[in-house]
Amino acid sequence: MFGDLFGKLQEAQQKMADSKERLKHISVEGEAGNGAIKVVVSGNREVQSLEIEPGLLVAERKEELEDLLITALNRALKNAENAWETEMKGVAGGMLGGMGLPGM
Repeated sequence: MFGDLFGKLQEAQQKMADSKERLKHISVEGEAGNGAIKVVVSGNREVQSLEIEPGLLVAERKEELEDLLITALNRALKNAENAWETEMKGVAGGMLGGMGLPGM
């Protein structure tokens, strides 16, 4: 009984590790200011690149640049969160489907 449970737990850990590896290779984008700011993050929510329109790189537009950066980063991170949730649902579904719940 415990051997089977231990095996299932090891399998779940491996599936999680595999999912995290796949998420490293997924890129999602967020932008703001009609494309003036573009941010690309991985499915693991790590910033990979940032593009800023040169016209925003002047002192007079500092506050606008900061606001657009925050918006673009938040959009990219939300897209990454969605990718992460989709990946984890697949892992969780596989685990629950394989374990079976008594009385269900």
